[in-house]
Amino acid sequence: MFDKRSKTMAQMSFFDLSDRYASLDAKRDPLVEIDAMVPWEEFRPTLERVWRKRETERKSRAGRKPMNAVLMFKTLVLSALYHLSDDQIEYQVRDRLSFMRFLGLGLEDRVPDAKTVWLYREGLAQAGKVEELFSQFDGFLAQQGNIARGGQILDASIVAVPCNHNTRAENKEIKNGEKPEDWEDKPAKRSQKDTDARWTKKHGKSHYGYKNHVNVDRRHKLIRRWHVSDAAQHDSQAVDHLLMGGNTGSGVWADAAYRSEGMEAKLRARKLKSHIHRKGRRGKPLTAQAKGSNRTKSTARVRVEHVFGAQANDMGSTLVRTIGLVRARAKIGMKNLAYNMRRLTQLRRLRPCPA
Repeated sequence: MFDKRSKTMAQMSFFDLSDRYASLDAKRDPLVEIDAMVPWEEFRPTLERVWRKRETERKSRAGRKPMNAVLMFKTLVLSALYHLSDDQIEYQVRDRLSFMRFLGLGLEDRVPDAKTVWLYREGLAQAGKVEELFSQFDGFLAQQGNIARGGQILDASIVAVPCNHNTRAENKEIKNGEKPEDWEDKPAKRSQKDTDARWTKKHGKSHYGYKNHVNVDRRHKLIRRWHVSDAAQHDSQAVDHLLMGGNTGSGVWADAAYRSEGMEAKLRARKLKSHIHRKGRRGKPLTAQAKGSNRTKSTARVRVEHVFGAQANDMGSTLVRTIGLVRARAKIGMKNLAYNMRRLTQLRRLRPCPA
């Protein structure tokens, strides 16, 4: 009797799937909008160049077939959207109908396991392809009418990583670009040490990790350029990676950390107008007029904080649990790409396409 009931319940849950999806639609499942708007197949050639071996390189046709490249890319996007570890994304795809539908999986289909997710992300990281994928999607945004408008806002956010517990001597060697001698005969220990991350101080607090430097367009709050560095790098040192042509506005907004004579000259050479905050100096505090000017500039510059706030809060956090700059760049880059995909759906709601 119990077996028959279990079988009936399983059959009912299968046929009830469409009703459950309809219920999710009534709740405005955000993944449905993202899935409908993003041109996933356009990414396939780039992805397959990384993940599929050439026919001449394949030793045998035996064994399990590789996962669908677009499905794996969408899995990485899900991981970035909800800040899930590789183990968590495997579990959540198995557990959540909305995730299964986003990936185009049925109840009987193979789900990517944690190791597979790690391997596919590692392939993108080592090939440096996240930047290319980001640029592809930026081109799509422009085709949809979301070109960079209103000027550029520059800023950086600290991305924390788990702290290394090193001695002062070890930290000194790492800072000098050297590896401590006693790590050479301890490969397991060495593999768990992030020698690329650095300490920095902000508002009197110490932080360890990397920085996500971004250029956000003022009109759409979309990330247009990004660069990842260790946390100790000064914000202004990433400017050459961030400034872009093609924005309809000539203005550049940034906080006082970016202010310098060199920066002002660089903007003038590019025919860009500086809206960078002024900063007081010892013995030369800001005038009332300069303070008022800074407040006016803040009304535009604050829009970049909305981007970082969305990544830290709406998308689950920005903590990165990888080791090394290459992997951190891939993780942070995927977060920036996933943010733009999510932001596109918000813009579409604000400005529906004409019928």
